[in-house]
Amino acid sequence: MATITLQGNPIHTSGSLPAKGAKAPDFTLTQADLSDVSLGHFTGKRKLLNIVPSLDTGVCAASARRFNQEASKVPGAVILTVSCDLPFAQKRFCEVEGIKNVVALSEVRNRAFGDAYGVRIVDGPLAGILSRAVVVLDEHDKVLYTEQVPEIAKEPDYENALAALKG
Repeated sequence: MATITLQGNPIHTSGSLPAKGAKAPDFTLTQADLSDVSLGHFTGKRKLLNIVPSLDTGVCAASARRFNQEASKVPGAVILTVSCDLPFAQKRFCEVEGIKNVVALSEVRNRAFGDAYGVRIVDGPLAGILSRAVVVLDEHDKVLYTEQVPEIAKEPDYENALAALKG
């Protein structure tokens, strides 16, 4: 369990992020077209998992926009933004914001991701949704980098996450 804050008030997650060097847990998440994908769908690519509470907030939207800008600079990589938002809302957000280089994925059908990655918020006003975190995986799903953002209202460390993605 990690302790993070929401505007300075302590809240907790369901566990800890996967350890650096470990094999990442598999997942099944839903895309905008309502098809389900697993981690294996992205085999052979480096992956940055931009885990957010909701794309309908300023900080989450900012991180999606920033990673979208950076995605084209990293050949052979994919950026996955994971939230509890409905796929319809994710799709609308991406269309309005012009986000074309990020794959938005939802926990709408399968809520195991948040627990497997230790990012489900378990108490406080945001209980049940995902905390803000970044996990970078290599082509074989080995964890290269993690960041559990300590204050949910803050943006992640883009430079370190992108450096890990680029290798």
